[in-house]
Amino acid sequence: MTDTATLDAYADLIEPTTLRIQRLLPGPVDRVWAYLTESELRRQWLASGDMEMKVGSAFELEWRNNELTDPPGRPPEGFDGRHSLASRITELVPQQRLAIEWGASAGVVFDLEPMGDEVMLTITHKRAPDRSVLVNVSAGWHAHLDVLVARLGDGAPGPFWDHWTALKAQYEQRIPA
Repeated sequence: MTDTATLDAYADLIEPTTLRIQRLLPGPVDRVWAYLTESELRRQWLASGDMEMKVGSAFELEWRNNELTDPPGRPPEGFDGRHSLASRITELVPQQRLAIEWGASAGVVFDLEPMGDEVMLTITHKRAPDRSVLVNVSAGWHAHLDVLVARLGDGAPGPFWDHWTALKAQYEQRIPA
């Protein structure tokens, strides 16, 4: 179990190509699970895409980062407001763990742990191909989770792209060359 008093909002490298990031979220666990698995709720903080909740199920995730916040902020050069990836559920324990593969290389595991009225969400992103992807993905998860925290707490997140850009600069310093 994580000591929430020392919980760091930043992603950490736990292996050379694997990062982990955590957030303590307002519960209950079934509400947080819904934000991971239901397309309309997931779209509000990450990406849409209907999932058949069974191992092996294929689906497509579609990111619309320009629609996550109002205003969206200024997208970095070369970033489109929309992109999608073919995905597949690789592990499923309802309200505890969801593991998916997306694209050709990455694997992501979402673990939920109830902690009183709150829920610890741990995201482990595996098989990042290089440092550049690690930096972008770290900033991405961090920014997306900050949007999720706001949505679960009925707050209004700040401009997504501005936040992501600032976080990317921080992760450039945090992730070793």
